[in-house]
Amino acid sequence: MAEDERMIKMEVDYTEQVEKAVPECEALAKASKLNEAIDKLLVLEKQTRGAGDAISSSKVLVCIVSLCYKANDWPLLKEHLQALCKRRGHFKMAVTKMVQRCCEMVPEVDNMEKKLELIEVLRTVTEGKIYVENERARVTRTLAAIHEKDGEDEKAAKILQELQVETFGSMEKKEKVEFILEQMRLCFQTKDYIRTSIISKKISTKYFEHKDSEELKLRYYRQMIELNLHHKDYLAVSKNYHEMYMTPAIKESEEKWKEALQKVVIYLILSEYNNEQSDMLARTKGDTNLSKLPYYQNVLMCFDTAELLNWGILKEVYSKHLKSSAGETPSPLDKDENWDVLQKRVVEHNIRVLAKYYTRISLSHFANLLHLDIKVSEKRLCEQVVKGTVTAKIDRLDGIISFSKPKDTEEVLNAWSGNLNSVMNLIGNCNHLITKERMVHQVS
Repeated sequence: MAEDERMIKMEVDYTEQVEKAVPECEALAKASKLNEAIDKLLVLEKQTRGAGDAISSSKVLVCIVSLCYKANDWPLLKEHLQALCKRRGHFKMAVTKMVQRCCEMVPEVDNMEKKLELIEVLRTVTEGKIYVENERARVTRTLAAIHEKDGEDEKAAKILQELQVETFGSMEKKEKVEFILEQMRLCFQTKDYIRTSIISKKISTKYFEHKDSEELKLRYYRQMIELNLHHKDYLAVSKNYHEMYMTPAIKESEEKWKEALQKVVIYLILSEYNNEQSDMLARTKGDTNLSKLPYYQNVLMCFDTAELLNWGILKEVYSKHLKSSAGETPSPLDKDENWDVLQKRVVEHNIRVLAKYYTRISLSHFANLLHLDIKVSEKRLCEQVVKGTVTAKIDRLDGIISFSKPKDTEEVLNAWSGNLNSVMNLIGNCNHLITKERMVHQVS
């Protein structure tokens, strides 16, 4: 069995000696006899380590680094910190206490050069040691914040990415989520969108079900909204706003939940049609709070009804209300590019409606119903066919669009078999009626 895994039994209790020696050494350090005080503590440290007294050994190590820090002797502090962490047979608890004390010194140091030196030493001595992984993560986060403040965002992001905090068993879930959110923020800030997406999947959304996680939940979904907007994944954005809308902290404020629900509706109608979008539209339509936003409720109903929409009328009626926002952030439809996307969604909706009611239609009439020219109408139809939303064929010579689905061989064979059975039944009925007439004629 490895030495660091053994259970060492305490042979001698050095508590009294340590309690007596620590004040004496502090007095020596104040009298400018730091080296003498350190030498005395190092002798005591060896004795406590050999006797298996982990508690006393911890106090001695903490006292050594504290005296060096108070004396402002940074070279001596770094020297002893590195030496004591490498010393054979040290207790994990003692090293942890010493490292924790050094981590407490970091925010107290005003000189940036000395602070960076101390952080680098701490990162070096804690590397590869699981029992001080939390301390290493915290000083690394401090180092990343310093680089970010200096304008070195890429360096800060790279340093923070080294930490795989999701594998830390001793770190609390809340702190893990905070670290991952910080990693996401820095990656997004450096325009590393792929890595941001990968890191975001490390957070389980089940954690946000806890009551004390509302702030982190809102931070997470705000960052996800920025990421999904970059990818123009409007359905994902709508879902993110819906999660924010369902948060109790948002529900408590009428202004906040109205703003969130407005964004849910807008991004929902901006998203491409599929089963997931259709399902969410149906669920959102059933929200009782939507009745307090009548214009948003009506525009949602327009996309849920199998009727043709007139883009000119829809924009005239709803543009003023959809551009306004209940909160401080502007409405997504303040941007002209989003109106272009909405117009495209209206055309796609109309194509689905026409495919539902027509089996054959002329290309000119089709374009007239969509209020587009023939080339654009054909292009939009082809896009929907490629996506699998509708099934259609275009006969360009005759200018006819056929929306009938092509049947496979099994369906054709079944239809032929059904028709054949119907014909045979009709022949049988005719034969029966003819026989009946003959019998009646013979009797008469």
